[in-house]
Amino acid sequence: MIRTLLVDDEALSRERLATLLAHEPDVELVGECAGGRDAIACIRELRPDLVFLDVQMPEVDGFQVVARLDPDDAPAVVFATAYDEFALRAFEAAATDYLLKPIGPERLAVTLGRVRARLSPSRAAAPLDPGVSSLLEGMATAGEPRERFAVRTGSRFVIVRAADVAWVEAADNYVRLHTASETHLFRATMAEMERMLDPRRFLRVHRSAIIAVDQVRAIDPWGLGEHQFVLADGTRLTSSRGYRKPIRAVFGC
Repeated sequence: MIRTLLVDDEALSRERLATLLAHEPDVELVGECAGGRDAIACIRELRPDLVFLDVQMPEVDGFQVVARLDPDDAPAVVFATAYDEFALRAFEAAATDYLLKPIGPERLAVTLGRVRARLSPSRAAAPLDPGVSSLLEGMATAGEPRERFAVRTGSRFVIVRAADVAWVEAADNYVRLHTASETHLFRATMAEMERMLDPRRFLRVHRSAIIAVDQVRAIDPWGLGEHQFVLADGTRLTSSRGYRKPIRAVFGC
């Protein structure tokens, strides 16, 4: 039996996952936790084989839980979250798998197959499924720009190359990645996008806009210390005075 612990601060998420796992004859649910601190104590006490671990929790998040465990005696960990930007960190933390909420039975079955392979010394480790491989391919290590972004669309990921992004627009808790033909919604803040994009190729010109330098076709004066950028597709974006120095450093205007 795979002794399993569920850790999530949302009761409904724990209930849904418990219901799905109830159909697995070799999975035994040994406990539930609503927070990271309790999870650390439960893991040390119950010594489960498998932990489904939410990433975002108050006080102690999922990554902090893993960091506080003995790596030589830690259970298999499957991170679960609603946001895809944590995927790379999940695998850096040696997670067995990474699930996006809402968790469906088909994707959970893939995860459990991977868990069984990891826990069975007689079997080779299960390879990453193509969706996860696409998600990780080209994603940067810490401090390096990304080459592509995995944008969730329904139950699948659409891969958007950074080289194809003409400009980025703020959209509440998301950003819009504008390419020549499409617009994609990606879960990130503008500050996070600045860190993920190559500063040699992208320039923030406004609190709500980042442009691809190579897409700029004309720059018009627009008030005191402001400019209007004309992109290759005709899009016009106005800068704000707070970004005069980086604009001058790149374009000399």
